[in-house]
Amino acid sequence: MFNTTHFPKALKYWHEGKFYVWSDAHVHPMAHALHYGSSVLEGIRAYSTARGTAIFRLNEHIDRFLYSAAVAKMNFPYTKEDIIRVIKLTLKENKLESAYIRPMMFYSYGNLGLVPKFCSVELVVATWEWGAYLGEKSVNGVSVCIVSWRRLHHSQLDMKAKLGGAYIQSTICGLETRAKGYDEAIFLNLEGNVAEGPGENIFIVKDGVLKTNDTSESILEGITRTSLVEMAKDEGYKMVIGPISREEFFAADEVFFSGTAVEVTPIIRVTDGSDPAGPKKEYVIGSGRVGETTRRLRQMFKEVVTGQIRKYEKWITFLEG
Repeated sequence: MFNTTHFPKALKYWHEGKFYVWSDAHVHPMAHALHYGSSVLEGIRAYSTARGTAIFRLNEHIDRFLYSAAVAKMNFPYTKEDIIRVIKLTLKENKLESAYIRPMMFYSYGNLGLVPKFCSVELVVATWEWGAYLGEKSVNGVSVCIVSWRRLHHSQLDMKAKLGGAYIQSTICGLETRAKGYDEAIFLNLEGNVAEGPGENIFIVKDGVLKTNDTSESILEGITRTSLVEMAKDEGYKMVIGPISREEFFAADEVFFSGTAVEVTPIIRVTDGSDPAGPKKEYVIGSGRVGETTRRLRQMFKEVVTGQIRKYEKWITFLEG
């Protein structure tokens, strides 16, 4: 029943102190998180390097993971060091040199009221081999559609936390845009500015100047985003942090997604579907090809995560050592 077609090279997952064969599922269907999305999660990548498997920004990911758990009012027995140890053990158990890593804590079985008064909090860690999130188009650029639903606002939910239930908005709009032939969705925020993708931050480039949203624009403060901001500044690019209007987005020379799963993926076409009652208009970004700034930062990011730039080894945790 549970094959690994979409989880290549996944052998086992860790759950509450024990490894289980991938096909061995044992969470009760009345687990609180299955009904209400009462979970917190992280997406982390490990890369094969000349010095062995390297996990990118592991410490920052686990710090955010624990922050998310605090936002979700979770009481759990695990320390940061415990979770890091389990992640390393799971990578080794699956014999993976490069991998996507998914730690998740969730309210489990106990009661099914909205308030999980009698539900324990459980930890699971899984790893598998995962390539480009948006497939082969990630190389030459993807097409996106601005959806009519506005992104959850930072006044409604703590957007610094990765809360499982909040992603239902991303799921619905991701399905909607793909059904219409686009590769991904784009959300506006309540202020009408460009916010982010379903699971990605956004950068634009105009006249050599890079711009990305501030956290006040109802975005997740992505760890890849933060890394690229620092890298771009180090490379001498002018960087602006602030709101991105639709007009700026459409008129940009280059646009790209950033994120753990998507890494650095160029956007070359966008359709504005933000008004459900109005006409949809398509825009070509810049020349319609991958721009030089995007290309350079994508290559540099690959070199950073694979340990080829000594300056950024501070961001890497090696599996051995």
